[in-house]
Amino acid sequence: MASDHDQRFKILIQSFFPEFLALFFPQWAERLDAGAVEWLMQEVFPDPPQGPRRVLDLAGKMPTRQVVPGQRPGEPDHWLALLHLEIESPDKSTLIKPRLFHSFVHLRDKYELPVLPIALYLHVGLEGVGVDVYVERFWELELVRFQYLYVGLPALDAVEYVRGDNCLGWALAALMRRRQDQAALVGGEGLRRIAAAPLTDQQRFLLAECMQAYLTLNDEQQREFEELVAGEPYEGVRAMNKTWFEKGLEQGAAVNQTWYEKGEEKGMEKGMEKERRRFLRVLLEERFGTLPASAQQRLAEWPADRLTTVEKTILRAQSLREIGLED
Repeated sequence: MASDHDQRFKILIQSFFPEFLALFFPQWAERLDAGAVEWLMQEVFPDPPQGPRRVLDLAGKMPTRQVVPGQRPGEPDHWLALLHLEIESPDKSTLIKPRLFHSFVHLRDKYELPVLPIALYLHVGLEGVGVDVYVERFWELELVRFQYLYVGLPALDAVEYVRGDNCLGWALAALMRRRQDQAALVGGEGLRRIAAAPLTDQQRFLLAECMQAYLTLNDEQQREFEELVAGEPYEGVRAMNKTWFEKGLEQGAAVNQTWYEKGEEKGMEKGMEKERRRFLRVLLEERFGTLPASAQQRLAEWPADRLTTVEKTILRAQSLREIGLED
């Protein structure tokens, strides 16, 4: 089953895919029409050598801006390409190289299209952005030499990205390298820019939620952060958080207890759960259209633990019935 961060990053990358390519692979962004990507939701296949069936993290089909020459006998020039993105997590970091290779073979054979593989590392830095290789040998004979693009977030400079022009970079800066005394700056500046940018409410929520989930602060950094956002330049951050999580509360500026220590706990939790349901409805309607009244009612009445199940199945479900919102 996918972890919480798997789901978070799948939705984040799908929502900001043109920004993802432009941020880390600008040369590929010029070649691929990332705004026209068609995400393939049900890519399930046996995962050798273990054998269980698995779902690819993300696979998308998109037009290319340049002709891609055929690479097999009789194969025509293609104007479509596939991108396969694997998101590294602690339980599969050692397996990501062979996973990428086997996924590449599967996608290449199934769709007969060029495939661009990318690994997104959340815990491994390497050189930040680059090309890595997976090799299989039979003694001295090199049987397979497979290359893929990668992003190693922990090796990138958080301050550089949070001060850049790419909105996705502001959020992902939470997972990047920074000095201890820069944590409050990264969090405050990232949220300030997210609050001020011309984004939809859904986009703003996705970016800020990622920042808040991964930029952990110790007690001293927490105090620095609170002092920072109390200033006039960060009025938009305070307003943004109040809009999402604190309607009905007279005081406090709470996204969660880690980030803010004011407010009424029960009211804060109620506000966060209400926003969570609203956001899930937005995602569901993007996939399946306007929800019937009966589905809206179920979503409003389900307990919080049931919402977690929805979050973990929303990307691969093919109907509201699979999620449990229709009979």
